[in-house]
Amino acid sequence: MTPLARYILRAASAILPIAALSGCVPHYTLNGSSINYDIYKTIDIADFPIRAALVYPPLQQTFENELMNYVTRNTRLQEIQGNADLELSGEITGYSLSPQAVGTDAYATETRLTITVRVRYTDNKNPANNIDQSFSAYRQFSSSLMLTDVQDQLCQEISEELVNLIFNATLGNW
Repeated sequence: MTPLARYILRAASAILPIAALSGCVPHYTLNGSSINYDIYKTIDIADFPIRAALVYPPLQQTFENELMNYVTRNTRLQEIQGNADLELSGEITGYSLSPQAVGTDAYATETRLTITVRVRYTDNKNPANNIDQSFSAYRQFSSSLMLTDVQDQLCQEISEELVNLIFNATLGNW
């Protein structure tokens, strides 16, 4: 055992009994969530309907599945309908394409797909934690490709990024 490892082991051995006697129990998670499971046990994740001018119908299901799966994998909260300790609701408010890079022939060489989601996070135990915020993420793709060829993959990638942002701002309590 290295001297550093012995030092860390001795320090932990000295601190943990004191912390246990004082009722202080350190709480660490590897996913970044800071949920006190003594207080929060349930979450209600509502549908996120598409309210954007441009609509890609599979996006709603892709986003909702990603959000539900991420919360299930990274917390011990039980998902219920109504009357939960925490609530996540909102809508997909933006789905847009915009040209990015222009080639020598004055045509776009890259296109950006941007998705925006408005989220309302309600903490029924501590209303000071409530959030009503919009989150956006995008991916660029070559304009030589048809949107229909890359749309599913881009929506999946963007949904994953949006869910990560939303989790960190709400359940991660960053």
